[in-house]
Amino acid sequence: MNEAILELCKQLRLAHIAEAIDDVPFTTPEEFIYQLLLKEQKGREQAKIARNLKQARFIDTKTLETYEWHKDISLPKHLSKEELMKLDFIRRNENLILVGAPGTGKTHLASALGRRACEQGYEVRFYRVSHLVEELEQALVMGRLKQFRSKLEKVDLMILDEMGYLPFGKEGAELLFQIISECYEQKSLIITSNLEFSQWNRIFSDSRLTAALVDRLIHHAHIISYTGQSFRLANALSRK
Repeated sequence: MNEAILELCKQLRLAHIAEAIDDVPFTTPEEFIYQLLLKEQKGREQAKIARNLKQARFIDTKTLETYEWHKDISLPKHLSKEELMKLDFIRRNENLILVGAPGTGKTHLASALGRRACEQGYEVRFYRVSHLVEELEQALVMGRLKQFRSKLEKVDLMILDEMGYLPFGKEGAELLFQIISECYEQKSLIITSNLEFSQWNRIFSDSRLTAALVDRLIHHAHIISYTGQSFRLANALSRK
């Protein structure tokens, strides 16, 4: 390929045109230009999806296509699984709260919805709650809390996994409360927990803080309940 064309593509940041210029089919000059621009558009879209997935920091590659909608999942009456998978709740800055026993599929659904959101152009962050609290406490000690919080401002969806699995101290609880409060009506949250809201005092020792937190979370929320036995336990028992 002509080095001058390569250099122009580089200067104009048309990386995907440079990759496709020898391969696009065409019969007219107009079609040639259209096909090149189409390649550039699709290339940028795929690059953005890959970047979104990397930045989200998912712990696995769970997808909605592999999700098992078992009989022990109880959706709100106003929400079908088809509507849920359209991700309209993100556009409306609404929350999803998945509550139930460990091993029933909550994290799989949360991660799969987050992955679908990345594919649709949303910025997503996945955190185990205990890890997020650790990062917040470390940022506070190092004087970088403001920078940490500013990185979350552009995020469209935050996934907070395993709320209530591990307790944390007063300082960590207050930092987490600040993050969730800043999301209120500004972005969507997906939270998974093995505890009913009435038991969240185990996580946050301050009852007033707990009440304020729950109030913000459920104001614009869809609550999905999981009942039944752990999949992991059932699989282990079946192998015996």
